Amino acid sequence: MLLIDNFIQQFFTFFPTQKYILPWELTKNLSDFLLELIPGLSSDYSVINNVAIHETAVIENTAILKAPVIIGKNCFVGANAYLRGGVYLIESVVIGTSCEIKSSIIFPHSAVAHFNFIGDSILGSNVNFEAGSITANHHNDRLDKQITVVYNATHLQTDTEKFGALVGDNSKIGANAVLSPGTLLPPNSIVRRLELVEQK
Repeated sequence: MLLIDNFIQQFFTFFPTQKYILPWELTKNLSDFLLELIPGLSSDYSVINNVAIHETAVIENTAILKAPVIIGKNCFVGANAYLRGGVYLIESVVIGTSCEIKSSIIFPHSAVAHFNFIGDSILGSNVNFEAGSITANHHNDRLDKQITVVYNATHLQTDTEKFGALVGDNSKIGANAVLSPGTLLPPNSIVRRLELVEQK
């Protein structure tokens, strides 16, 4: 069985009621899930119209945050970043200039450097995306838009047309690399610059 905590060690710590959820189910329903979490956040968060920002987070003036969003302790969101569709930056996450983050969860001490797109994805702890690397979340290249993932040599149907990647802890994604829709990267993966990680 595909368990997110086989990829992300802290998953069950932060999501104790979601142990058996599949990653594409979590991203697909992330907005609703965040709306349930926001009322229970501590007083260290400022909450305005379902955008929750920890008092230690730094958000540069030209960033755009579309609810629901949770930005945790010691996070940084750079100029012209665009967060939408349900985004949870758990703690000490860096989102650089001109990044778009959509319907995604990013675990502690990860960085999405600049000019990146992360869509319908879950990134583990200590993950680094160099400039221009992206998670593709939709099959624009074929008539059948349904996304299939490959796990333990088995093809799993997601029953969704939008899912990017599940990226394990300590993974490094090189500049201008592309993770195709439905990518599963185990912990400590290295994707070289300009590499395409293809799914069947």
